[in-house]
Amino acid sequence: MAAASSLISTVFHFSSPLSRSPNRKLSLPLSNLKCLSLLHRNHNNNNNNNNNNSRILCFLNQFLHSRSLTPHNPLFAQNPSSSSSSSSSAFNSLLLLCTSLALSVSLFVADVDPASAFVVTTPRKLQTDELATVRLFQENTPSVVYITNLAVKQDAFTLDVLEVPQGSGSGFVWDKEGHIVTNYHVIRGASDLKVTLADQSTLDAKVVGFDQDKDVAVLRVDAPKEKLRPIPIGVSADLLVGQKVYAIGNPFGLDHTLTTGVISGLRREISSAATGRPIQDVIQTDAAINPGNSGGPLLDSSGSLIGINTAIYSPSGASSGVGFSIPVDTVSGIVEQLVKFGKVTRPILGIKFAPDQSVEQLGVSGVLVLDAPPNGPAGKAGLQSTKRDAYGRLILGDIITSVNGKKVTNGSDLYRILDQCKVGDQVIVEVLRGDHKEKIPVILEPKPEES
Repeated sequence: MAAASSLISTVFHFSSPLSRSPNRKLSLPLSNLKCLSLLHRNHNNNNNNNNNNSRILCFLNQFLHSRSLTPHNPLFAQNPSSSSSSSSSAFNSLLLLCTSLALSVSLFVADVDPASAFVVTTPRKLQTDELATVRLFQENTPSVVYITNLAVKQDAFTLDVLEVPQGSGSGFVWDKEGHIVTNYHVIRGASDLKVTLADQSTLDAKVVGFDQDKDVAVLRVDAPKEKLRPIPIGVSADLLVGQKVYAIGNPFGLDHTLTTGVISGLRREISSAATGRPIQDVIQTDAAINPGNSGGPLLDSSGSLIGINTAIYSPSGASSGVGFSIPVDTVSGIVEQLVKFGKVTRPILGIKFAPDQSVEQLGVSGVLVLDAPPNGPAGKAGLQSTKRDAYGRLILGDIITSVNGKKVTNGSDLYRILDQCKVGDQVIVEVLRGDHKEKIPVILEPKPEES
């Protein structure tokens, strides 16, 4: 290859009487040099054959003849006062012969694949939608964090107390004060929490507050404000089925991962992993959500937060194309209360009720009151609990059939109605007591503080 390169250099850079003449100079166009330089590429392909080489040589000859070095060709600028056209023609023929020989030797000596010798590699170009996705990931990744849940356990043999990872998940920066939002089930049972920022710095995190019913938790880290980039908060009330969504998280402990999909359903209902209480208006998406994605953001095409990835429907535990996210409109109100008060003031009736299956077996529709503590809202209002008489026979308590005129068929219906109420509101509870119905006014009270 060195010999071939040297030969080509000699052909185009040699000093001849004509080239040294002040009235005649050699100038080779840049486009021709580029074409010749292609012969030096792709040295790894040894699949040459005589037929292909012949075609390449034929092409080269045609190329050179098409650029034939005549007095009219721009390769040479001749002086009109040149003494002899015959000497110019002889020189051009000699140069043509040397060039053909140099190119031929370059092909055979360098083992260049003839088919790829003249292929120009074009720079990678992305489509408009690809550029938008890349930009969205780059701009929002600094807002996503990795959360490690550490639990204290005692070694069975040495009796040493150790902190071992018992789970991990994702989260995102809410504000410049260091508040991190994630799922409650990501931090449940933790004795210590670690948050890893986008720059791979790991910080200790403290729990500000959590809402088990909606599976939302707020942490706080002590980090410089320049390291914290809050995620843009969007709106989930106007979402449409079919619009594109993007999920960023740390599935299976892998560093920031982006998955894409569409909104495949709206106003779904799932149960909280901690309390079983229903979460309404959940977003369903086919963007891949796997273990470790929990607590990460779900974004719209503008890069704004529209939900928290919280659950998947999967018999195997991995993504099956059905994931669920808590809408940001629900999350915003919860986070504001947790940041301000450290807890969520959600109204309750103050009862314990029987499983829905037990009530169905009785052949009635509603919520059976198992216990209504006297110091609770329902107990103060006079709702009756299920109990046994002196002979051990079971006496059913009140069965709630409606609240404020809205029908109640199971526990989910009751929770859904209470979520629309506020602490201090008075509701009219209709119950089935024995063989008759009664309407009882109940003043809702806040949910007791939990540790």
